[in-house]
Amino acid sequence: MKKIENVNIIGMGALGLTFGKIIADHIGYDRVTFVMDKERYERCKDAEYIVNGERVNFRIALPENAFSADLIIVAVKYNDLQSALDTMETSVGQNSTIISLMNGINSEEIIGERYGEERVVYSVAQGMDTMHFGSKVDYTKHGEIIVGVTRRDMKEILDRVVTFFEEAKVPYKTEKDILHRMWGKFMLNVGANQTSMVFGTGYGGVLRDGSEARMVMISAMREVILVAGYERVILTEDDLLYYLELLEDMDPNACPSMGQDRLNRKKSEVEMFAGVVMDLGEKWGIPVPANEFLYDRVKKIESSY
Repeated sequence: MKKIENVNIIGMGALGLTFGKIIADHIGYDRVTFVMDKERYERCKDAEYIVNGERVNFRIALPENAFSADLIIVAVKYNDLQSALDTMETSVGQNSTIISLMNGINSEEIIGERYGEERVVYSVAQGMDTMHFGSKVDYTKHGEIIVGVTRRDMKEILDRVVTFFEEAKVPYKTEKDILHRMWGKFMLNVGANQTSMVFGTGYGGVLRDGSEARMVMISAMREVILVAGYERVILTEDDLLYYLELLEDMDPNACPSMGQDRLNRKKSEVEMFAGVVMDLGEKWGIPVPANEFLYDRVKKIESSY
């Protein structure tokens, strides 16, 4: 299989900019292109991008001017996924491999339905404390990308991505049970992301012993453990403790993406978090009161914008 030579990124947010810079710094900025629709292009073409204090000049292109890429990285918010599928159409060629850095548990399936599941390497981005405002991204930890596949016959495509990550110095790990890892990260986001937005606090606030935010966060995470079991994914209290310890390594003054959505008065990904947990609770007849509480509070916050 042809080695990965060039990368197209869909989504110029915190993750796209962070990992885009890491890749471009090591393989060259001429091999990395951000592809976007006309509205975003007009907004981004003259912007000055700063990642951790360093000015960067990325190539950006409209879909009609984009060439097919060996690797396509999807790094958009859940609400933008459907439009991203259209934007990336010209980027998908015969030799294209796709990874998604999106939160949640179903973006790979949605992308695979459109462009073929045989192209899609499953991935989880975790361990970062990026703060994204406008065209500026700051972090103390850039995190890592965890990759894996759900089918044995896709080992070659996984190896292709790993070889590229080695070349581009992308921090990564491989995971045999990638679905377990994805559900674990989903559990973390359902807890920390939503709680940060609802209580208007950062990582330090959601972790504070005895606080209402911490109690709600852990309750929401335990509801994910329950519904995951019915979906044949086994999460345990040990997994919950692992992700709480991961949060403790973050900058306590930083906040996850939904906390930033509140600060920026943007619509959040609540449908992908509490919305999905509520749907699964209804499917399996499981009460999920913590997620219902968070969903209701987020919607009220968003309606006040």
